[in-house]
Amino acid sequence: MRNERDVFHLAIPVRDLDETQAFYVGKLGCKLARRYHDRITLDFFGDQVVCHLAPEGVAKEPEFYPRHFGVSFLDRRAFDAVYRLAKQRDVPMLVDLTPRFQNTCEAHVFFGLVDPSNNVIEFKHYDDPRMMY
Repeated sequence: MRNERDVFHLAIPVRDLDETQAFYVGKLGCKLARRYHDRITLDFFGDQVVCHLAPEGVAKEPEFYPRHFGVSFLDRRAFDAVYRLAKQRDVPMLVDLTPRFQNTCEAHVFFGLVDPSNNVIEFKHYDDPRMMY
């Protein structure tokens, strides 16, 4: 079982490291952990995202399904703060703030962003924290 000190790791393809760093660090506020000639490593809301330079692996158009990644926030205030930041910094939204599954135990709000390489990032908050998994 994962404990709170463990970190989830995800690698994604990107077309340009400078624009990727500007997006994740400059717009979303992620921390740059390391930079090499072919990748950057980020502290992405407590987990590790490695952006590998791979222009041939970048999606031509952003699509939510089947591939996206993101964060499910336990704290609604933290979720709202990221949403406000994204709006203030004009981060491209694939899906603006939207409620889903209202009046069910799986009720949640979410929004989806698009990075410069068309990777889709989903942020959500469930009304019932037991539904996060």
